[in-house]
Amino acid sequence: MMGGRAAEEIVLKQITTGAGNDIERATELARKMVCEWGMSERMGPLAFGKKEEQIFLGREIAQHRDYSELTAQAIDAEVNRLVIDNYVRAKDLLQRNLEKLYLLAEGLLERESLDSSEIDAILNNGGFSEHVSSVTTEEHSLER
Repeated sequence: MMGGRAAEEIVLKQITTGAGNDIERATELARKMVCEWGMSERMGPLAFGKKEEQIFLGREIAQHRDYSELTAQAIDAEVNRLVIDNYVRAKDLLQRNLEKLYLLAEGLLERESLDSSEIDAILNNGGFSEHVSSVTTEEHSLER
């Protein structure tokens, strides 16, 4: 989820608002990993925050805080660690595979979207294979 922002930082040397939704989703996922699914070594296999369903009152599912301020700080620190560590990991992977990043960008500029076979062709062969190019060209001509 953090690859878009990492790519912006590497290629554009700046960060834009484009990755805002990715950051929000990554943070939400990390919080669920820590608070709901017990997927944190530091916090252990525990669930934090009992859900109270009040949808019938016109409200969304509320979260009841059943833990101390110290635990809340530990949860925040763990969520932060998960997001930051994985951002650093994404950035490192992209820097080590910068040529592939540029090839994918060129493929997207050429075709607007890529399916899994086209992505595989770019990553494994350094570009579109003859078969993928001819199939995709035929598909695009049929759509028009």
